[in-house]
Amino acid sequence: MKKIWLLPVAIATIAAGFVAFLGATVTDLGPWYQALEKPGWTPPAVVFPIAWTIIYALITVAGITAWRSAPTSRDAQSVISLFALNAFLNITWSLLFFRLHRPDWAFAELIALWLSILALMIFCARFSRTASLLLVPYLAWVSVAGALNWAILDLNASFAQ
Repeated sequence: MKKIWLLPVAIATIAAGFVAFLGATVTDLGPWYQALEKPGWTPPAVVFPIAWTIIYALITVAGITAWRSAPTSRDAQSVISLFALNAFLNITWSLLFFRLHRPDWAFAELIALWLSILALMIFCARFSRTASLLLVPYLAWVSVAGALNWAILDLNASFAQ
């Protein structure tokens, strides 16, 4: 079954842009974040937008590739659902960490985010090894974010209010 390539490209690009926009909107690097003790290996601030731009581009291509490679409509719908869940978890982490100032809740949520990326990789690999491999940098970056989140929890006082 041949799928029109323009529709998934347009939808995936708009969706990725929207998720990136929402994530950036809820990310506040103001006084609260600046005052946190961070480990010496924290990447410089300039690295984050560069890394996320590359990662969102890879996620977009992975989503398009997986959707187009899905052998059935049900598989294609599952691809969309898994990417949507992942996008929700991605935005939620930023909201918990940066807006609600709860790195403790964010770390717990990051585990769900990490598992959603792994689930995407495993599901997509069934019919598109390329789509699965395109998500490896995302999994790696979220792993680094998890280690950084954990280090911030370790270096700072309790976040319970």
